[in-house]
Amino acid sequence: QVQVVESGGGLVQAGGSLRLSCVVSGSIFSIGPMGWYRQGPGKQRDLVATVTHRGTSNYADAVKGRFTVSRDNTKNTVYLQMNSLKPEDTAVYYCNADVTLAYNSDNFFRYWGQGTQVSVSS
Repeated sequence: QVQVVESGGGLVQAGGSLRLSCVVSGSIFSIGPMGWYRQGPGKQRDLVATVTHRGTSNYADAVKGRFTVSRDNTKNTVYLQMNSLKPEDTAVYYCNADVTLAYNSDNFFRYWGQGTQVSVSS
């Protein structure tokens, strides 16, 4: 079993910052790429950022220069540092992780967190 637990969401004023955390636990052999997605009101779920096992990251154009994704492999945790927040960043933010459950398997399963609300006011 794999559990994905997010924290750090909340309400902030435009220009403020938040740091989201996502901890993956359970019967895990290894974790590949991890990522963050978001879904605003009436919108589709879109990529925010991803980070590989070794720390290579990529970002959606809308958040480049403002958000930073990182991970701590000793804690099975991925972070999203969000600075200079804008009202259009308001969304439910979802964490995911590609998890291998056994050493002799090449199958990855993508697990998702429950989502955490980020609200940015003007």
